[in-house]
Amino acid sequence: MEHKEETKSCCSTSSTCSSKISATDQERANDTVSLSASPPSFLAVNGIPSTEYAIQGMDCPSCAMTIEKSLKKLKGVQSVQVHFSTGKMNIAATTEPDRIMREVKRVGFGIAPTAEDQISNQPTFWQSWLPTLLSGGLLIIAFICTWLSVLPMIATILYGAVLVIGGYKPVKSAFFAIKSGSLDMNVLMSVAAIGAVCIGQWGEGATVVFLFALGNTLQQMSLERTRHSVKGLLNLVPASVWIMQGEKMIQRSVDDIEIGETIIVRAGDKIPLDGIVTTGESHVNQAPITGESQPVIKQNGDIVYAGTLNEEGLLTIQVKTTVKDTVVARMIHMVEEAQANKSPLQALVDRFANRYTPIVFGLAIIVSVVPPLVWNASWSEWFYRGLELLVIACPCALVISTPVAIVSAIGVAAKQGVLIKGGSALEAIAGLQMIALDKTGTLTEGRPHVVNTYPIAVTEAELWSIASSIEQQSSHPIALAITSYAEQHHIPQLPVTSVQTIAGKGVQACIDHQTYYVGHYGWLKEIGAPVQYITEQMQQLHDKGVSIMVVGSIERILGIITVADQVRSTASETLQQLKSAGIESTVMLTGDHEHIAHQVANATGVDQYFAHLLPADKMNHIKNWQQTGKKVAMVGDGINDAPALATADIGIAMGGAGADTAIETADIVLMADHLEKLPYAINLSRQTLRIIKQNIWFSITIKCIALLFIFPGWLTLWGAVLSDTGAALLVILNSLRVLKSK
Repeated sequence: MEHKEETKSCCSTSSTCSSKISATDQERANDTVSLSASPPSFLAVNGIPSTEYAIQGMDCPSCAMTIEKSLKKLKGVQSVQVHFSTGKMNIAATTEPDRIMREVKRVGFGIAPTAEDQISNQPTFWQSWLPTLLSGGLLIIAFICTWLSVLPMIATILYGAVLVIGGYKPVKSAFFAIKSGSLDMNVLMSVAAIGAVCIGQWGEGATVVFLFALGNTLQQMSLERTRHSVKGLLNLVPASVWIMQGEKMIQRSVDDIEIGETIIVRAGDKIPLDGIVTTGESHVNQAPITGESQPVIKQNGDIVYAGTLNEEGLLTIQVKTTVKDTVVARMIHMVEEAQANKSPLQALVDRFANRYTPIVFGLAIIVSVVPPLVWNASWSEWFYRGLELLVIACPCALVISTPVAIVSAIGVAAKQGVLIKGGSALEAIAGLQMIALDKTGTLTEGRPHVVNTYPIAVTEAELWSIASSIEQQSSHPIALAITSYAEQHHIPQLPVTSVQTIAGKGVQACIDHQTYYVGHYGWLKEIGAPVQYITEQMQQLHDKGVSIMVVGSIERILGIITVADQVRSTASETLQQLKSAGIESTVMLTGDHEHIAHQVANATGVDQYFAHLLPADKMNHIKNWQQTGKKVAMVGDGINDAPALATADIGIAMGGAGADTAIETADIVLMADHLEKLPYAINLSRQTLRIIKQNIWFSITIKCIALLFIFPGWLTLWGAVLSDTGAALLVILNSLRVLKSK
């Protein structure tokens, strides 16, 4: 039998019960987030640690490729990865940071260490828009001059100014892209604009440059919104904290606070660091971290998180993490790692684009050269059509159709308390057919609660006084359930002496020179207590699937207290929602007894259940279902669920009270320990895939129409640019609809 389930029927001091339900974990019972305890770090390459930078100005995955190829040529660079979707770069190098930053800027992109204030490194509105607006204004004046046939030379000069102002950045980027062996959109657009000038189409060339610059600026604005879908969490953490210095409260920087220090959080202030409440009581709004709609009461001994809002009273908090290691900081790091991971669909699109671009580029050369040479056609006409093909060769809309939607979905899910670890997990959850769920801590709360009391030889008040006084000496979950009940009902405590814990059986102690026992029926029978009078009652209670604590002495049985793990109030409704979301079947896998499993299955409405399972048994059930062609998810929270979580097509961990092993193994973490977030994750995944498919078909359709319009001469060069940049912008805006997902 698995240890975690064993605790439901073992005695209050069993040494065999899992360390998962320890005193420490009980103290964490009201926690809402449990991520890996290790701080965010980056892997070392050949012993050289990786450093993270923020890259600004990328509007296509080919930009990331250009940066990578340029940096790999620097001496001392061991490894470099630039993630277009998140705007981040990880580089392992012995090269001076200044040299790395200069190289990135030389290629045409902005760069800043992520440790610095990101807001100060973002381009201002005028820095982003001034070149575009200026070139647009000059283009309009040039058009007017051309239309009025006033001073053609002035119009040409203005077109030239537009080409210089709007084309400086793409031409510079194109130069370094060619130098690094990349064939990106900057190369294609630059060649198209220069080619238009070469055949005397100054107005066409200037229009190409302006539309390209305008499209890029709009794309960057939209993409930055996507990339910062989780960054708002960073702004939740205040920059300063209040501490007591003598008789006065003073402010200090949050960066200067060390673990173990005591801080003060006033009503209405945000909590700056993770810690434990030492004095005070208040309602804390944890929605930014967990997605919970209702504030949670926090009092002495409770854990609080950075970025949450103290709504009422004054709280004194002992700091448990530095600002870089808070739950919100680790969560952002994990989400950004997930956003950088490609989904299978994205990888497929990227492979297609890598082949599509050079093929169309080669076709453009053939179109420009072959008709004039073979059929003596007009060089200028077919060169113009070749330039149009160059523009159509840019697959920007296609390659960003997937990552923008995925990054948006992962970001918005994190804000709702669902951590999705990458595009692969997001894509896979949409195709689930079957969901297997652990019982304890998943379908149930994972904490024992007192169910009923059966006094026999004493009054109920006397029974509780004796039982709770003895159980106060134990930290076992069942003992804690009894003492918690006694505290809530203000049961008076009696003086206890000679306390002795009997492993696997119970606790004995002396009260007023009389020895009492609280524990298993079998233990009291073993010591000679008159349990024969309660045998029939014990059988009836046993059939109800509860843990039974017998209280008595050698002479008499005082009474019985029953304890059970409660089914989550939302479990039944959640399973119904999963059915509505298209899940074919739900199954409960548990190591607990058959009768307890039966009770929980009836209460929750699962389609099937399997009891008495070891961790390997759970894993084998998952494998058997997969062999029948089912796409199976496993939902669990314990160490013993890790094998099944790893085997399933999608592993889903309960993050609140879940073990770190389960959380690290899983593909998805329900951070607030809310099972009802699971249908939301499935629906979000399906919505995201619908949007991605819309984007892909739209991008391909636009390209095909543009290609068909080239040969009859119906497409202009500026029309080709508009179709390309316009399609990319529409794809981004369509992907941003995910951010509005409820």
